[in-house]
Amino acid sequence: MQTLFLPLSNLLRNQEGFKRLFTHLKCLHTRSGIWTVNTTSTPWVSRSALVSRRREVPVGQLPAGNMCTSSSVDKTSWLWSVYNETKQHTQDLIPVISKNFVNPDTIFANNQMSLQDIEIYGFDYDYTLAFYSSHLHTLIFNIARDILINEHRYPEGLREYDYIPNFVIRGLHYDVQKALLMKIDAFHYIQLGTVYRGLNPVPEKEVIAMYEGSHVPLEIMSDFYGKSSHGHTMKQFMDIFSLPEMTLLLCVNDYFMKHNIDYEPVHLYKDVKEAIGDVHVRGIMYRAVEADNEKYICYGEQTHAVLRKLSKNGKKMFLITNSPFDFVPFRRVTDKGVLLWDRIHHLEKGQIYKQGNLYEFLRLTGWRGSKVLYFGDHIYSDLADLTLKHGWRTGAIIPELRKEIKIMNTEEYVHTMTWLQALTGLLEQMQVHQDPASQTVIQQWINEREEMRLRTKDIFNAQFGSLFRTYHNPTYFTRRLSRFADIYMASLSCLLNYDLQHTFYPRRTPLQHESPIWPEQTSTGAMNIPFRSHSTTTRPE
Repeated sequence: MQTLFLPLSNLLRNQEGFKRLFTHLKCLHTRSGIWTVNTTSTPWVSRSALVSRRREVPVGQLPAGNMCTSSSVDKTSWLWSVYNETKQHTQDLIPVISKNFVNPDTIFANNQMSLQDIEIYGFDYDYTLAFYSSHLHTLIFNIARDILINEHRYPEGLREYDYIPNFVIRGLHYDVQKALLMKIDAFHYIQLGTVYRGLNPVPEKEVIAMYEGSHVPLEIMSDFYGKSSHGHTMKQFMDIFSLPEMTLLLCVNDYFMKHNIDYEPVHLYKDVKEAIGDVHVRGIMYRAVEADNEKYICYGEQTHAVLRKLSKNGKKMFLITNSPFDFVPFRRVTDKGVLLWDRIHHLEKGQIYKQGNLYEFLRLTGWRGSKVLYFGDHIYSDLADLTLKHGWRTGAIIPELRKEIKIMNTEEYVHTMTWLQALTGLLEQMQVHQDPASQTVIQQWINEREEMRLRTKDIFNAQFGSLFRTYHNPTYFTRRLSRFADIYMASLSCLLNYDLQHTFYPRRTPLQHESPIWPEQTSTGAMNIPFRSHSTTTRPE
């Protein structure tokens, strides 16, 4: 017997919630039969056994006369009764869904990977081994702003601008020629409402007029690694250090617009980029961090615990970073920091080497393929080449993940998202009713859905929303993350929760054409399952 697809089934994560939903649903009457619900107590039966019907007509395609009388008033009342019942059933499910909160210390898998196969662990330094406080972003912003004023002759009035924490998020695109900062999804569509010129949003109609819609053509997007070279006008900011750079771009644009100063956006972008680069290249940032480690560096003890764990288990480790060797807290090249010029035939344990390149590193070590796992925070420069060209396994460090998961675990988010999904399913089914009375009701639902979509965006960031989603679609950032990282996590300390024999399995989420009611797999430990860091088992109990 064929299946009745109900969109609310997408919301259910376990058998209990599934059964509760269909037990509560009232039957929909047709002229020659009744939709029936199978109340079998079978633990997990097939879709056709759970829900059956006597007529082979999809519910969304039933003629209006089959569901209610021809009266507009009755039709409107019927639609609202379905709406109210759906909302009540959704609210009944929230306590069940709320129990399945996600553990922020989980390691999430895009690709199956076993730590048992890993012999060598490699690390980037910044935002991988070393985490920085928000004070560092303020420092970078202030120094770069002053460089613009003192060396590039920008207006003194820019000193009025201070760094604005949490105004921007990582993964945004900047249109160099139009001086616009925006969020783009995995399909190259701009998320309207997230386009900023200066510190103010650009009206949606203006954005659509500039881009002749909301789609960004491939030819103006950044290249494969997010750079705006070779005629590309879009620069993607993937580095955590880019947060003060984006904020400075917005502030300078804001000042010029407020004071009606005519300027060339391309020159502005290049000047800000150069000023930010000088903060790093000249060593200004590193000297400030060295002078006050406690103010700028976080998570030191947890990082050391991870390294001790790997060392105790006989794993080889290495560090590759573009930070100066005297800044990284390991051994210097020599006691006086002098580079040795003898030819290198092999790399020695405990030594530090400067210059060189990845290919030379691979030649000297022979470390190729899936026995190497490398961790970094920059999806392009840290991970892309390693996985695509050399077959290393890769782990992305995404510090923003912990904050976003905590938000997703809140009652407000669970309630809003559950009803948003249910209402979307209701719209999908009821859009077939094209009479004026029905369309008036449906338009009200559309308006409510749009309000909730905006609310879910603002929960994460009032300007740009979540790092990982543009409403329902993945962001361009998420698309690259899923391609270049086998696993990803909030911090390296998440490794402390796993045995080094552990296998990470990616969640099998249904494709659009596959069944929406498979029992959903979850990442190990993600759904409120306690970890056993010293356990020998590779699966949760």
